[in-house]
Amino acid sequence: MKKRLLGITLALILAAGLISGCGGSSSAGESTGSAGGEQKVLRLGAQTYPLYSSIDLAHELGYIEEELNKVGAKEEWTNYDSGPLVNEAVAAGEADVGFMADLPAINARSTGQDIQVVSNVATGERSLAVLVPADSDITDISQLKGKKIAYATGSYAQHLLALVLDQAGLTFDDVESVNLGAADSPAAMENGQVDAIVIWEQFITKLTTEGKAKVLIDGTGIKKSNMVIYAVKDYAQANPEVIEAFIKAADRGAQYIKENPDDAAAKLAPVYNVTKDQMKTIFGNFEFTVSLTDDDIAEITKVADYAYDAGIIQNQVKADEFINTDYLKEAGY
Repeated sequence: MKKRLLGITLALILAAGLISGCGGSSSAGESTGSAGGEQKVLRLGAQTYPLYSSIDLAHELGYIEEELNKVGAKEEWTNYDSGPLVNEAVAAGEADVGFMADLPAINARSTGQDIQVVSNVATGERSLAVLVPADSDITDISQLKGKKIAYATGSYAQHLLALVLDQAGLTFDDVESVNLGAADSPAAMENGQVDAIVIWEQFITKLTTEGKAKVLIDGTGIKKSNMVIYAVKDYAQANPEVIEAFIKAADRGAQYIKENPDDAAAKLAPVYNVTKDQMKTIFGNFEFTVSLTDDDIAEITKVADYAYDAGIIQNQVKADEFINTDYLKEAGY
């Protein structure tokens, strides 16, 4: 009887241990209850703008799915209308990775979000510009004094405007700023509500090729315009292979654009509501690359310093804490 009771006790202890081992909390990025074990999930905060063509193409062609599959992970793709909305999703714990222009990413870090830039998406000096109506008499930045200018406050468009105004010896006090998103700015200009807009692609190419606007000045020689991928630090540390896989997928998208521009343009034109020819023009305004060079890091640092000095952010962002190239190196870049 004693031996029988001892056997039952040992069985119960072993069973309890197995239950405890299987039912513990999952690590960051893992979903529970899937057959054959747990599968890691990468929740992506996406934006449908040509600035991120390489990533959108990687999504369309299944490259993200393929690369994540190799490390036992899958993607959850959610589209947002702007970088600030992606930041909100990340802050709410609803996304693990975001991609956006330099200044919105810096804004997120300055508010205390524990994120790190892990890769570039693209750079593009001509991908950001000050536009005026096609029939406007304005031909020089100095003529913007006293004029109404629409741009998205806190966006990288605001930084370009600050730089070009400074070149003309002007400041924001010399113009009337109108806070409008990219989707609303063109109509405001066409209706005469504003005299100029500061905007990015696809709007630059679409408005200029359709004869509705002309470029007063773009970022050439003024602003590099880095589009970056950032990741939640805890997620990346717990799942480095997932971050590296995503970087590889983004690079595959970039390489596809370089090697197959016609086909890439045909695939992406409907995504951004432009023609194939317009899409090819847009491609020419970017360099799609995941690499983060010393020049890129210096540029992002310059933007962060501007944002702090201008009072856009309240807490200084330090590049050595904000930018982490380890995942790029491990991915082979």
